[in-house]
Amino acid sequence: MNQQVKGPFDVKRTAMETIDAGSGATFGRIRFEKRFHGELDATSVVEMLSAGNPASGSAGYVAVEHLTGALQGRKGAFMMQHNGVMDRGQASLTLTVVPDSGTDELSGLRGSMQIDIAEGGAHFYTFDFTIG
Repeated sequence: MNQQVKGPFDVKRTAMETIDAGSGATFGRIRFEKRFHGELDATSVVEMLSAGNPASGSAGYVAVEHLTGALQGRKGAFMMQHNGVMDRGQASLTLTVVPDSGTDELSGLRGSMQIDIAEGGAHFYTFDFTIG
């Protein structure tokens, strides 16, 4: 059965040392620590790599995220994969549960998440999922 939970989350961003990609290019690297509130009561760590052209407003990033906590009271952990693109200022993001990454009471978890950032910087999630 498809289910959905929504709520706010807090995020702490830490820029890490860039990675040499060769030929004068670099990959940006950022670590995020998140705290989800609501029916997803969890913490997470995200490792992100990015590349792009800041002058044009275009970039891309990939990231993996490990969440630990409870989803509607079910305890466990799971991984998510991020794939984001900024095309001349227009953002798109796919954020998907890594198949078979759920542990304990979250075993069999599948789903996707949408992230919204409100004016003023508040972060919100909408998580569509199934367990089974």
